[in-house]
Amino acid sequence: MSILTRFIIVDDDEFNNKICTVTIEKMDKKADIKTFLDPLEGFVHIATEYSKPENNATAILFLDINMPGMNGWEFLERFDGLDESIKNRIKIYILSSSVDKRDMEKARKNKYVQHYLVKPLTGETIRLVTHSQNRTPKK
Repeated sequence: MSILTRFIIVDDDEFNNKICTVTIEKMDKKADIKTFLDPLEGFVHIATEYSKPENNATAILFLDINMPGMNGWEFLERFDGLDESIKNRIKIYILSSSVDKRDMEKARKNKYVQHYLVKPLTGETIRLVTHSQNRTPKK
């Protein structure tokens, strides 16, 4: 089974983005990692980069919930409006410091969210996430 090596991290916390980057690179030095402090920039990257006909790559997105400007839930609402060909190639994992059961339940009910993860990202989590890439999307 191939392992995804393309990651997108959308989190307004620069320190968390660094932790994620270092953790991913420990697992795969060749990983393609894009980090965005501004959720809108991250969304625009996905919408433009993954709509290009020559880009058929799949990526794992680690998305924070509580961010200024556009929070994770608003990001997911916009994501819903993207073309199916884009949505099918982005595997979204909420990565949050929130342990609020309401956030976890809301994520569980969202058809685009694969799983809710509590910060910090760990090597074991990367292993689980990358090896479950062939999981069918929620309906």
